[in-house]
Amino acid sequence: MSLIQGVDMRSARRISTIAMAAVLTISAAAACGDDKKKDSSSGSGDKKTIELKAGSTMKKLADAKKVKVGVKFDQPGFGQKDPASGKVAGFDVEIAKLIAAEMGIPESGIEFVETVSKNREPFIQEGKVDFVVATYTINDKRKELVAFAGPYYTAHQDMMVKKGNPKGIKKVTDLDGKKVCSVKGSTSEKNLKEKAPQATPVLFEKYTECAEELRNDKVDAVTTDDVILGGLIDKAKDDFELVGDKFTDEPYGIGVKKEDTDFRNFINDVLEKSYTGGGWKTAYKETVGKFLSDVPEPPKVNRY
Repeated sequence: MSLIQGVDMRSARRISTIAMAAVLTISAAAACGDDKKKDSSSGSGDKKTIELKAGSTMKKLADAKKVKVGVKFDQPGFGQKDPASGKVAGFDVEIAKLIAAEMGIPESGIEFVETVSKNREPFIQEGKVDFVVATYTINDKRKELVAFAGPYYTAHQDMMVKKGNPKGIKKVTDLDGKKVCSVKGSTSEKNLKEKAPQATPVLFEKYTECAEELRNDKVDAVTTDDVILGGLIDKAKDDFELVGDKFTDEPYGIGVKKEDTDFRNFINDVLEKSYTGGGWKTAYKETVGKFLSDVPEPPKVNRY
């Protein structure tokens, strides 16, 4: 072998080594990029990992890669099913996705189950769903039956009337002597009886049914949480308006089985992570924020 040939072969080996190192560097960078995507897949914006305790509900769900979530199908902004696509969208739906993602469950692994006000507790107790996110106000009576994580939002009960307010309803006591629609098993029904005992309650399964009753002059007003009414008004701006008398506070929680403290604590951790990481704010802006422009601060989680 000549001197020139030896030099050429050593150069070729050095070039080959440099090329291989470059490939490995690029591959490692790509892998890191993939890891970053995985870390932020929950949408929380916070990369810290929340423990999935061995033997817990969240660990079992994580291993199965499936979860059943109770949501409402008739409430614009929070939980509404598109009859054409079959998809459910809203703030409650997005909160459920954040919780599922923290367990490593993809959106395709979430089964959304229609859950109306009166069957939220039975669905949790009977295991028909793993948790409920359905404009579910936390109160002491319900705590006797189920446990709550959260709150993740605070609404206020208000009233919806026909456009122009022909009945002149300005405050909750003006409902006395009038037909007022709400939903069976809701806190709104209970609050109506307390605040306007002379009103005549007209009760249905869904608030969309109440909206139709109001549209057809079969009731004088509809009462429930302001954000629910806001969603209904957004869908029919020429028909209805909000009175603006916020006469209660309604802290929305996530319902789980009463004895499942580990799961409740886990969901509380996920909520707090979404608060600091920005996932909660993004979920709000993409749903309720489309018709309520002001983004509130999330409420403090109550770890009772």
